Amino acid sequence: MLKSLLLKKTTRRRAFFFMMVDSVLLTASVSLAFFLRFDGNIPTHYLDKSVSYLAVFLAVKLTIFAYFRLYRMSWSYVGFYEFMAILKANLVSLFVLLGIIFLQWSDGLFRGFPRSIALIDFALSLVMIVLFRASKRMYRHSLTGRCHPGAKRTLIIGAGNAGEQIVRDMRRQPENPYNPVGFIDDDKTKRGIFIQGIEVLGDRQAIVDVVARHRIDLVLIAIPSAPSKEIRKILKLVRQSGVAEIKTIPGLNELVHGKLSLSDIKEIHIEDILGREQVGVDEETVRDFIRGRVVLITGAGGSIGSELLRQVMAFHPEKVVAVEIDETELYGVELEMGRRGLSEKFVPVLADVRDPHKMHTVFEENAPDLVFHAAAYKHVPMMEKFPEEAVKVNIFGTKILADAAARFGADTFVMVSTDKAVRPTNVMGATKRVAEKVVNAYGASGKTRFVSVRFGNVVGSRGSVIPVFEEQIRQGGPVTVTHAEMQRYFMSIPEACILILQAAAMGGGGEVFLLDMGDPIRIVDMAREMIRLNGLEPEFDIPIVYTGVRAGEKLYEELLTDTEGSTLTKHPKIFVATDVTNDNGHILEKVALFEDLIEQNKWAAIRNLLNDLVPSYQQSPGGLKSRAASGMRINSGETVARDWQRR
Repeated sequence: MLKSLLLKKTTRRRAFFFMMVDSVLLTASVSLAFFLRFDGNIPTHYLDKSVSYLAVFLAVKLTIFAYFRLYRMSWSYVGFYEFMAILKANLVSLFVLLGIIFLQWSDGLFRGFPRSIALIDFALSLVMIVLFRASKRMYRHSLTGRCHPGAKRTLIIGAGNAGEQIVRDMRRQPENPYNPVGFIDDDKTKRGIFIQGIEVLGDRQAIVDVVARHRIDLVLIAIPSAPSKEIRKILKLVRQSGVAEIKTIPGLNELVHGKLSLSDIKEIHIEDILGREQVGVDEETVRDFIRGRVVLITGAGGSIGSELLRQVMAFHPEKVVAVEIDETELYGVELEMGRRGLSEKFVPVLADVRDPHKMHTVFEENAPDLVFHAAAYKHVPMMEKFPEEAVKVNIFGTKILADAAARFGADTFVMVSTDKAVRPTNVMGATKRVAEKVVNAYGASGKTRFVSVRFGNVVGSRGSVIPVFEEQIRQGGPVTVTHAEMQRYFMSIPEACILILQAAAMGGGGEVFLLDMGDPIRIVDMAREMIRLNGLEPEFDIPIVYTGVRAGEKLYEELLTDTEGSTLTKHPKIFVATDVTNDNGHILEKVALFEDLIEQNKWAAIRNLLNDLVPSYQQSPGGLKSRAASGMRINSGETVARDWQRR
């Protein structure tokens, strides 16, 4: 209560202050208008009525200014919208005053009054009011525009909206660590122009020369829409200039609604180079698909599941049921939803997708309309050692969820699959391919639409090679790569998830959707890039050691099997796999055979049954080794690292 009273008192005080200053400025404006109209020789009969004229002008203008909320503006943050309000208020005042003068032109206070005075007064009062309202901001800008002595001389690459916003924020904050020196932009029409007082010094080919000429300490890449290829090309030129410090801002996929600020500036990471491809989606279709519906997401604490959760929440579902077996991950997601004010729509469920009774209970209690199944075991070498666990989670877990979705009348079931399901050479890929077939089998009857979405590696996901490389670089090397020609497709997590939602909204049932992954990237090239991002030189500062292809690994991944083709969809980055074979007839009966094999610990038989279900599955010789031998095989890479550190 006291706080509210103090706030109202402060507001009234500010309004009174502005009104008093405006009264002085408007009085000066009217007086100066008379002076200019009559060249300083104001007739006596006008001087006699000057107080009356002034009273009318002030009454009209102050009333209209109050109506347009000119006395509730912030003095420190006056901008375009405030200036437009001032203009509108002055225009309305002008027309009202001209109307009064016209009505009393023949007989009254304004008899014979020069109408040009109202026009001159309009121009003068507009300038005076605008200058006064902007005075505090101009004063603050003159102070904050000065960089403190320790600020780094910064070259901004990208003179678009993002670059302009960043420089504006640099100007606003007096203690910021950046001193903007110039822009680099490939748009020739911007060459030589000044943005926020900073000149566009040239295109990217001028980077080396500009850095040397202006003694640049830091380069900031401010192009959130730039694809990864362009970022890599820019980085190559920046490195040639010898600048040690390079920073960037998030890509469009990462940016949340709101303007860019200095807090968005970050160190450049491999994710910014590999995962910045921008995706256009039909947001209206996705919104109509999700809005007001109950959504269930499995693996909700994982890389894909948690991002799916964030994106689904943005499309206004009735609620989201988050199923996760890891209590720590589930708690972290719950805290995040709470911070974002989404707790009412968020239902956390700690559960194992392999538990049919628990899954049926979850479906019965929440009646989900949409199911996104992202829970899976995905670590290839680990699944080679424990094939029974891959079967339990990737196959049985999918079957249990698909059965629950069909039984409880879900509208759509979406399974998140992988490119490793194509001509698999490992247990993980083979089990995911069987899971695709299970999903297809359930889609053969019933009202639930069953679809799968198949894509490759996502940048920054848990268990990926990137955190392994980061740790090896922190330890001083070596960085271990399995093979010089090992290639993988990479996609950012936000891009993958929004495409999953788009594909799900498009699906009619029975499809295996493929996401366009772009061009494959050699793992060794990625390792070299990560070493350079840490200010080091590959092979000189950090060696790269080749440890050999691990059990179940392929040199490159595919998105189509040898019996599949693909057809276009209305989205340029989403395709549908078309399989000329139909071997789903007895898939559910065959899957049940795994139970006996697991109970009897028949690991080789599990692989043979996978081979029967997925004829293109080529068992890796390393996958037939004992678990102990496999453990020795993996530890050999650690021995190489320890030997290097001793040297």
